[in-house]
Amino acid sequence: MRRQAAAWAPGCPGSGPALAAAYLAAGDAAEAVTWHQRVLAERGGELPPGHPAVIAARVSLARALIVAGQPAAAVAVLERAAGDCEQSRGPGHPDTLGVTEDLAAAYQAAGEPAAATRLLTRTLADRERLQGPRDAQTVATRDRVAAACLADGKTKGAISHYKRVLADRESVLGRGHPDSIASRAGLAAAYCAAGRMSPAMELAEQCCADSEKVLGSDHADTLARRASLATVYYAVGRTGDAAALLRDTAVRCERLLPPGDTLARAVR
Repeated sequence: MRRQAAAWAPGCPGSGPALAAAYLAAGDAAEAVTWHQRVLAERGGELPPGHPAVIAARVSLARALIVAGQPAAAVAVLERAAGDCEQSRGPGHPDTLGVTEDLAAAYQAAGEPAAATRLLTRTLADRERLQGPRDAQTVATRDRVAAACLADGKTKGAISHYKRVLADRESVLGRGHPDSIASRAGLAAAYCAAGRMSPAMELAEQCCADSEKVLGSDHADTLARRASLATVYYAVGRTGDAAALLRDTAVRCERLLPPGDTLARAVR
């Protein structure tokens, strides 16, 4: 990887971003940040601030910064990108909405869920107006609003949005689609956070069954949903069921996930 990096020169199209992506995929987020910064510096020196290539370089840098554990820096980069995009293309342009959603994700990573919720709520209104309420991107944005509400402790709003997302996805994609299962998991988590344990348990059990059927019992998402179901079991007093499910899930995590994986540590 180091020899590849040394071979890159400014002005060689595609090589810098490819190297940055390769470092990120290899788990070297710090080096990925360095290369994304170089790409941004090169593009920023040649192109105007609102150029799509410059904005794309800022977004890529911000994503790497989040992986590197620098969400506050990512917020600053994306605020600049969102401002440039809005000025050059307009507030309702699809590219502007996309950058705004990246900014909201950075706010969440930085521990500012209220700011994320405000941005995503505004973006959702724009997408509903411009693309329609059942457009796939609109539904995906609503899903992000639901997650932001949940992180912000606004369980009523999270439940409302997750229910709408689940209904739309089941109607269009079917009950067994991975996106529908993910929406059901989100709704279960919202019900659990609101203390509504009966629907939370019912949905969590459905999620596990559907996830095992569609994705397989050893898929990372299935393992995460088994851990969530165990949490619900424990909360309603079914400690034996919770312990048995966690023990089995822990064995699977140790066998399937890389050392130090966040889910494996949580299950242990």
